Amino acid sequence: MDAYDEGSDARHGPAGPGPRRGLPGPPPAPDGPADAPDDPVDVPDGPADAPDDPVDVPDGPADAPDDPVDVPDGPADVPDDLADSPGGPVDAPGRRTAPHAPAPPADIPPAPLLPAAGPGRLPAGPPPAGPPDEPRTGVAALSLRYQIGAAVALAAVAAGVCVHLGMTFLHVAPANTVSKEHGETIEDWIYPEFEQNWKLFAPNPLQQNIAVQVRAEIRTADGGVRTTGWYDLSAQDGRAIDGNPLPSHTQQNELRRAWDFFLATHDGDNRPAGPRGTLSEAYLRRITVLRLDRADAAGPGGLVERVQIRSRTTNVAPPEWSEERVSTTPVYRTLPWWPVPEDEARGGVG
Repeated sequence: MDAYDEGSDARHGPAGPGPRRGLPGPPPAPDGPADAPDDPVDVPDGPADAPDDPVDVPDGPADAPDDPVDVPDGPADVPDDLADSPGGPVDAPGRRTAPHAPAPPADIPPAPLLPAAGPGRLPAGPPPAGPPDEPRTGVAALSLRYQIGAAVALAAVAAGVCVHLGMTFLHVAPANTVSKEHGETIEDWIYPEFEQNWKLFAPNPLQQNIAVQVRAEIRTADGGVRTTGWYDLSAQDGRAIDGNPLPSHTQQNELRRAWDFFLATHDGDNRPAGPRGTLSEAYLRRITVLRLDRADAAGPGGLVERVQIRSRTTNVAPPEWSEERVSTTPVYRTLPWWPVPEDEARGGVG
């Protein structure tokens, strides 16, 4: 039913919150003022003029009028004396509109407003699952037992590096309380593998070629004795290094550092100066015996009984543009014969 229907047959109560629906009403208003009733209809001012017996309003559309009501095309003029009626605004002669719906109680919280789906807004529902966890790599991928083993190995390596750095520092540092108290332990750690040599950075670097040579006295299988020729051990190392992109530490430094160790612990008459002198002799002797054994100097059934070592020192010739003049004649330093213990002679180290 339209709110502006002028020909509604619904009955309007004289007072109350709104119109009564489903009851027969007065006949439709005439089309013009000529047919208007003699006495105008008085509109009650309030609920005092309500009828004694309230009219029951049916619950549904069962009591609706049988004839449909024509809906006008537009709103009708509302009389001035009916616009301010207490029952609500009148939208047509003799009809009142329904009042506004009452506000909800204050103790009922309003329903939450959900954001509408659109660009930049998340759709309703559970959040999407994140990317899967990446697989563990490295030490983290190992079991607990292997992680503990790796940690112990790393700690051992770190401790060894720290000890080596400390020993090297005490060896090259000036004399101090620690180096004086534990000098023998420091030397045992450094010599001969980690001995430091600063000649490369000296103002006048080494300008000599030093070759270490050795010969041996052999007891043959038939009981005779013979002496071998000189074996140039330094030349053997030079041939092994020449053309080798990765020469070994033994080929480069073992023999050379052993000879420097001997010179530093002996006087000009080849007499040892203290316990380190005796140690240097044993170290140099073992190196030469092993080299002779590799070269099969004793022969089948032979045995090395004594060895003799000498050095051949030759000055490096100056360049052609230099005015320096040096002698290039070799200088030899020959050591006495050293007896070889039996275990060393058979390939041991004594």
